[in-house]
Amino acid sequence: MAGLAMRTFPLSPNGSAAEAVLPNGQLIVTDLTARSRFGIKGPGSSAWLEAQGLALPPVNRIARQGGVRLLRLGSEDFLAIDDIAGGAVAKLVAAWQAEKGPRGYWSWREEGWSWMRLSGPPAEAAMSRLCALDLRPGRFADDAIAQTRVAHLEAVLVRSEGGFDVFFDIASTALFIKIVSTAAQLADGDTTTRENHR
Repeated sequence: MAGLAMRTFPLSPNGSAAEAVLPNGQLIVTDLTARSRFGIKGPGSSAWLEAQGLALPPVNRIARQGGVRLLRLGSEDFLAIDDIAGGAVAKLVAAWQAEKGPRGYWSWREEGWSWMRLSGPPAEAAMSRLCALDLRPGRFADDAIAQTRVAHLEAVLVRSEGGFDVFFDIASTALFIKIVSTAAQLADGDTTTRENHR
């Protein structure tokens, strides 16, 4: 596929925030943009994924199988990310590239989206300042997806290891980090205040 050679992934080997200073307090912001992921959408996407042995979740839900965390963003819109180390997404991409029949089309999420993880003790408090949704565990489960606004940006939000994964337009990375840095300072202050009153 000649078109694939024209693509550049990752745009920066160090992630989309390579030139930015990430918050370094109790809130941990990790740039995962350089990690492997694979987005496909359009007619044939769900049938092709099922043919690869993946069980499809409902829209705005996540399924985990064979080392893949599969996010379903629409009836024929999917994002696959590695659930564990092992390169399951790379194998999925290779199978898609070798496919001769219907398979949907590549949506280039690995190029167009930044991927940030917010974790640490103040993650929930920080997210309450960044997103209007109720993200408490009882309301926003591990297999749920929120297609919403985070830090004033259109984003895909999922719960992850000790916090949240946020996917958004890579061109808005600097703005995202600036807003999250402010929320991190406020969240750190909230945590310190609570500890001082114990």
